[in-house]
Amino acid sequence: MNRGKLVFAQLMQHLPLTTFRRCVTRYRGAFKVQSFSCLDQFLCMAFAQLTFRESLRDIEVCLRAQSSKLYHLGIRSAVARNTLANANAVRDWRIYADFAQSLIGIARPLYAQESFGVDLQETVYALDTTTIDLCLSVFPWAVFRTAKAAIKLHTLLDLRGNIPTFIHISDGKVHEVNILDQLLPEPGAFYIMDRGFLDFERLYRFHEAGSFFVTRGKSNLKVQRRYSHPVDRKTGLICDEAPLRRIRFKDPETAKTLIFLTNNFVLPAFTITELYRCRWQVELFFKWIKQHLRIKAFFGTSENAVRSQIWIAVSAYVLVAIVKKRLQLPASLYEILQILSLTMFEKIPLDQLLAQTISEQIQPVSDNQLILFT
Repeated sequence: MNRGKLVFAQLMQHLPLTTFRRCVTRYRGAFKVQSFSCLDQFLCMAFAQLTFRESLRDIEVCLRAQSSKLYHLGIRSAVARNTLANANAVRDWRIYADFAQSLIGIARPLYAQESFGVDLQETVYALDTTTIDLCLSVFPWAVFRTAKAAIKLHTLLDLRGNIPTFIHISDGKVHEVNILDQLLPEPGAFYIMDRGFLDFERLYRFHEAGSFFVTRGKSNLKVQRRYSHPVDRKTGLICDEAPLRRIRFKDPETAKTLIFLTNNFVLPAFTITELYRCRWQVELFFKWIKQHLRIKAFFGTSENAVRSQIWIAVSAYVLVAIVKKRLQLPASLYEILQILSLTMFEKIPLDQLLAQTISEQIQPVSDNQLILFT
């Protein structure tokens, strides 16, 4: 079916290019551009993500070595480091943010029936923030502390398939609790978050919208019990109190007592604790993308370049997730990325290349990564 096409071109066939062109038009990405289009920029940066390039020079040298194949990759212009650097610096990052959101919209229905560890029909999201440290002298716009720069990735992760449905990039000074103001609560959905998001006024907005939250109580939380529900202490539960549901749980493995707060009074108390345990998947997601995508070392120093690179990295991640489902591949995302990184210039049909899992041959960095992305 794809005989004669390079693996990279076969992978890019799954991109909705009509949507991409609309994003470019929306933000005038083609204004005064005579060569090296926004699509060329996207493909070069996606290639860098999928093949683990380290710098703009690395991208330039690699692609120039294969200059006779650039047209077949879908890249219509010569690749020069300065041209790519300028495109990253001046072309509106919102083009790639909107395009990543369109890919997320394609990916989520594909994973709608995936299990995430708790038998629940409703949509469950995990909300968390990760910090990426930067050099203040190189990234002065990303102020964090007196002698340190950083950006924060605020992410809402759909636990069915571990697809990021909302990402907000801010400087290091923005506190994570402020992100609750930017979320549009989905009625009936569960939002799992840690203590950093505990703000009763903001959480009440989720309650009014018909959404459910599960979070941890802080050590200095002052509450008064009105009435309690019976619990099975053999499971580690200590109490289940209301009207804001407060659940105390003693972890049998660590003997640590944890306090959970939720506005859901229907689910069993132990199920609430299991839901919060699933929040760890967003931590694994952050760890995974930092290890396997280029979002810690940036190819440009401007805010626009950093944002563009992150959104193209998200697009590459979601694209591979889409291909995995469409081709019904048994391999994990980790395995798929490892195979793709070495075969971009091959002409093997993509489904044939990725059809057989090689779990026994590839040793993952962490067992948890393959559990998360199988």
